[in-house]
Amino acid sequence: MAQVTDTPVPPDSLLGRLATERRAFADAYTMKLPRAVSPADFVEAFYTTRLFKVERLLLKLLGRPSSDAAARALARGEAERFAAWTVEARAGNELLMHEDSGATRSWFKTEAGEGGGTTLWFGSAVVPRRPPAPGAEPRFGLVFNALLGFHRHYSRALLRAAARRLQA
Repeated sequence: MAQVTDTPVPPDSLLGRLATERRAFADAYTMKLPRAVSPADFVEAFYTTRLFKVERLLLKLLGRPSSDAAARALARGEAERFAAWTVEARAGNELLMHEDSGATRSWFKTEAGEGGGTTLWFGSAVVPRRPPAPGAEPRFGLVFNALLGFHRHYSRALLRAAARRLQA
């Protein structure tokens, strides 16, 4: 199976524009698959992996239940909410979602490649709670800094899990 690659956030993407406009931290990961994958198939696969179902269980305990059917409806554009997330924007082959606090975003993109393959993109953004002063760097706090390493590892693992599900 292909490797997950840390990739710069495309500036013209939904995630890239958010990062620029809101001065958010943003990261992106890619993985190439040798077959065509639609945005809907990618989003559904992502939210229905065994790995993500652990997160779904935790969210259920916090009063934000979800199901595979809800993931499918979100992926197909038949729903605007899934567990703790709401669709912020859909554009062609991209989906940007914000979680209930509005502080974080999840981003999905598929990109057709040569020979019928697809590049899967998954990224996240964290919006600073207070806009930084002009010319100052955004500040994200202790929790953000403490969890950043875990976040990066988990993001890669989620993308790999979705890719495995799509190849099954």
